[in-house]
Amino acid sequence: MSQEPFFSEAGGRDEQEAIGVASFILSLRAKGIRDTALLRAMELVPRDVFAPRRFRDLSRTDIALPIPCGQTMTAPGTVAAMLLALGVAPGQRILEIGTGTGYVSALMAHLGAQVTSVERFNTLAESARLHLNIVEAGRVRVEVGDGLAARVRDRFDRILVNGAWFEIPTTLTSLLGPGGRLVGALTQEGAPRIVRIDRSPDGAFSQSLGAPLRIARLVTGIAATL
Repeated sequence: MSQEPFFSEAGGRDEQEAIGVASFILSLRAKGIRDTALLRAMELVPRDVFAPRRFRDLSRTDIALPIPCGQTMTAPGTVAAMLLALGVAPGQRILEIGTGTGYVSALMAHLGAQVTSVERFNTLAESARLHLNIVEAGRVRVEVGDGLAARVRDRFDRILVNGAWFEIPTTLTSLLGPGGRLVGALTQEGAPRIVRIDRSPDGAFSQSLGAPLRIARLVTGIAATL
């Protein structure tokens, strides 16, 4: 299957859509996102494919959108900030906690990573697989499960946690290989802030906190329904 994203050329869009895409990218640049590869991925991976139908007219705006199961599709500006901190590069093995619609998974696949994404809601996992199939994101595998549960023998170059938590569990940091990095959000004083955890080649961990984020709280466990 081709690894190229759906709508890979702007020539297939009408003029209004092309203007909307350009405005979308300019809004991200205005927020300080300058990474060329990341901006190109966000230009070419169509967020409207992943957004709920009734909100597709808002898909190229920098706002979070409600999705099924009481969850939220994170605003593109927040997604961009987290992916910039993660430092996605071709060939990396990435573990993603919280698949949601599959949009972030598709962005990382477009950047050349091999993504394992874990979603606690079966309904969301099923729809994410459909979305990813539409955009031909063949480098993504979606699993249903508890993303914070221990995994045996797995090691990843990068881990992305799509949600805020009070601390990053060792079940995740232990999955980082030497030189690996985890990015998520920590809730401190009632507000989430971006967190980056790096594992040095000798196995030591370092943690740094960044800017506040608007991101939903992480929920653990596998959903009993939905």
